[in-house]
Amino acid sequence: MRADRLVSLVLLLRQRGRTTAETLARELEVSTRTVLRDMEALSAAGVPVYAERGRHGGFALLPDFQTALTGLNHDGALALVVAGSRRGAQLFGLGSALASAVLKVVDALPEALRDTAAGAAQRLLIDPETDLLSRRVTPEEVSDSIAAEVRSAVFAGHRLRIYYEAVGRPPQWRTVDPIGLVTVRDQGYLLAQRGTEDRTYRLSRVLAAEELDEPAQRSDTVDLDRAWRERNVRFRTGGDSTAVVVRLDPARREDLLATALAVRDEETDEDGRLRVHLVFQDARHAEWALWQHAAYAEVEAPQWLRTSLHDRATLIAARYAPP
Repeated sequence: MRADRLVSLVLLLRQRGRTTAETLARELEVSTRTVLRDMEALSAAGVPVYAERGRHGGFALLPDFQTALTGLNHDGALALVVAGSRRGAQLFGLGSALASAVLKVVDALPEALRDTAAGAAQRLLIDPETDLLSRRVTPEEVSDSIAAEVRSAVFAGHRLRIYYEAVGRPPQWRTVDPIGLVTVRDQGYLLAQRGTEDRTYRLSRVLAAEELDEPAQRSDTVDLDRAWRERNVRFRTGGDSTAVVVRLDPARREDLLATALAVRDEETDEDGRLRVHLVFQDARHAEWALWQHAAYAEVEAPQWLRTSLHDRATLIAARYAPP
């Protein structure tokens, strides 16, 4: 850990020039005293670092302390810089490692590429905390120690014990065979097998994890994208889901389908309207979604949903009838 920090210190000074100990401490998430000790270690190891005192002082390196990295164009360098801002690595406990790696790669770029990539990166904002509707995005937190155990078991092909808190249930220990890790919209998931059944666990609900010293019962190869799609379909069409048949204006198709969990079938009637078989999470979800689109979508089935929408429309019409 200290070796990585020392390397990061050198690279920060290479890229930023003279920098105060306080700024370096904030960047590396350590104390100022730790930075001062690290500077002494670097100097003792022969790294040309020196301190300048005064109001505008700080630590700096002598020039020409750099290696060159060739074979990258501007877009490639920019992609590396942008990669350091993604949340997936943080969810899997690799945030600090990714930041350090990107720092090292950028520092090794030829000067022209380094400057243009860093400047372009300032004009890109990746995954801000709020969207245009001011809805705050709350990223999930996964402790580094738990993420490290899970990640190690996945890559080593070992079985894994997790203390997992499912929704509405008390936490309990489970032994699983890990398959892979997935991140979707700032949420991390562990794909695994438990016995003969496929399981998906949200990482933020793993309260403790322990890698076991025994091989996982899994295939040597996996198509993680396909596995995720299959589990996604099972999730969307299982449990207490509600099936609905709707006729709607083709021009509003995307608006309605965006509210559903899945589309089972779709056809065009003789009058040009679409008949779509949709799946919603439950009855409440179906009623809410179809009411939002009642002006251009007609429910054909089930009857209870037609009745519910009719009663709601009648109540609204009476409330807003002219005096």
